[in-house]
Formats: sequence, C-alpha cells, structure tokens
Amino acid sequence: MPSFDVVSEANLVEVKNAIDQSNKEISTRFDFKGSDARVEQKERELTAYADSEFQLNQVRDVLTGKMVKRNVDVRFMDLGKIEKIGGDKVKQVIKIKNGIESDAAKKIVRIIKDSKMKVQASIQGDAVRITGAKRDDLQAAIALLRKEVSDLPLEFNNFRD
Repeated sequence: MPSFDVVSEANLVEVKNAIDQSNKEISTRFDFKGSDARVEQKERELTAYADSEFQLNQVRDVLTGKMVKRNVDVRFMDLGKIEKIGGDKVKQVIKIKNGIESDAAKKIVRIIKDSKMKVQASIQGDAVRITGAKRDDLQAAIALLRKEVSDLPLEFNNFRD
C-alpha cells in the first residue's frame, strides 16, 4: 500500500549555518560596532542579544534573511517575549518548532477526510501518515495539503510504493 508522511521539522544544520552567517554579518556591520549583539543556539532554542530593542529587531531581521537564503522556512521560528537583562541590554528567546501539534494534525486529517479522496490519514506521533491504493491519489493529497495548509511549513517524506 503506497504511503507517505507529512512532517514539519527544520533542518538544524541549515539553522546553525544561518546563525553563524548572521553572527559574522553582525560583527562586521558598522551600526553594531561596540555592541553586544549576537545570536546563540542551544539545541532547538535560539537567543538573540542586543543593546536596545531597535537593535534586537535588526538582529532578528538579519537572522530571518539568512534563514531564507538557506531555505529554512521562517514559520519554524516561534518568537518569545523581549526581556530586559542588566542595564539597557535586551534578549529574546526564539524557539524552533518541531513536529506537527495535535490540533494541526487533526486539521490535516479532517481536510483529507472532507476531500472524499480514496486515501486514509492517521496521526503517528508528531507526523501524519497518509496511505492510499494509488500513487496518483497520494500526489493529489500532497497538492491538496499544499493548497489548504498555509500556516505550517509542511514537508512530505518517506514516500513508499
């Protein structure tokens, strides 16, 4: 029975490369001279530091630009609150989303069922597996999900015949 998985996970190697490039650009830019602006990574959690809220926004803009260039969808970034740390310095925690949350998974299953296609969708942890009798049905399901689900960065992998 042909099947594929619908997942939502960022390529952490490309995220790391984007952070390295961002830090390099920030260290050479004139408007950041003498400031403590930088981006740090711990697993799936990024922390952006800057001297002011305006600079923090610029750091975030540099980071998102580098992520886009490295083909990492910016919808993976979950921005936290801007916090003040010693003096007038600020930081912001940015979480990298991983997996499809249960609400979104239920929405995907509902879209597949409502479409009356000859495929079945089942939730498998933080992924959704879609199975069908024909490969063409599965490709139609991929097209439908690409069109209907725009708030999540979806990937389709593990395609099996």
